Amino acid sequence: MPKAGIIYNDTKSAACRAAQEVSDKLESLGWEVCAATGVGGILGYSQPDSPVCHTPINALIPPGFDRQMEFGVVLGGDGTVLSACRQVAPLNLPLLTVNTGHMGFLTETYLNQLNPAIDAVLAGKYQVEERSTIAVRVVRNKTTIWEALSLNEMVLHREPMTSMCHFEVAIGRHAPVDIAADGVIISTPTGSTAYCLSAGGPVITPEVPVLQLMPICPHSLASRTLVFADTEPVTVFPAHPNRMVMVVDGNAGCYVMPDDWVCIERSPYNARLIRLGSPEFFQVLREKLGWGLPHIAKPTSVELP
Repeated sequence: MPKAGIIYNDTKSAACRAAQEVSDKLESLGWEVCAATGVGGILGYSQPDSPVCHTPINALIPPGFDRQMEFGVVLGGDGTVLSACRQVAPLNLPLLTVNTGHMGFLTETYLNQLNPAIDAVLAGKYQVEERSTIAVRVVRNKTTIWEALSLNEMVLHREPMTSMCHFEVAIGRHAPVDIAADGVIISTPTGSTAYCLSAGGPVITPEVPVLQLMPICPHSLASRTLVFADTEPVTVFPAHPNRMVMVVDGNAGCYVMPDDWVCIERSPYNARLIRLGSPEFFQVLREKLGWGLPHIAKPTSVELP
């Protein structure tokens, strides 16, 4: 019996209804279906008085999900997609992502196209786009106290109402660099259209095997975004006397103390996204962000005096 999985946002009634509809459809066709919410991939935030919140990256697989699954369906917005990728990464599972949220930058289709999309997947009429991820770890006294898989980015920044921070960043074998800024972002190509884009960084197409280091509001004109090979591990030392806050993909985080290290490296797990047509990144940029649209001044139809 073939097997499929469903991960959905249980706070959205539309996603809950769609999850039941997909489950009923697949089961009527002889499929075994396992369903889970996206909550399991949202790791939450450790607290200053309880900083250890250590769930291993490969321990988030929902009950019933396994390598026998042929594909998964994700019903939600971008946050649910990020969570689902974290949950199923070790299974190498291709995901059909269906937007029930707002932006839906990472999603492939919409609820009103769900049935034909499922039919296309069942008929094998799709491609799989691989997206690189990073493993983020906080190390204290040579012990990992927190870790997470990230499809977008890791952000390390000051807490509100504090002074500018200093960061010592070591990339691979290269000499460490000192950055004075409000914070730093380490981003994948997928994350280049998330926080990094809002902070003024470049857009990187998903297939390019790089990471980028971006200072947030740097104190020096010389501190600018650096793009480097994703084969290089990164270690960030917070050269600052006060604790900082680290956030991964906007939905998980950890306090980082002055003697802690934050280690980032490309993960062996890729996010595998089902594309019903040939992947067209520029089209997504145009539709979701308005990139590349013509800006043509149009003459007014009103005669001015």
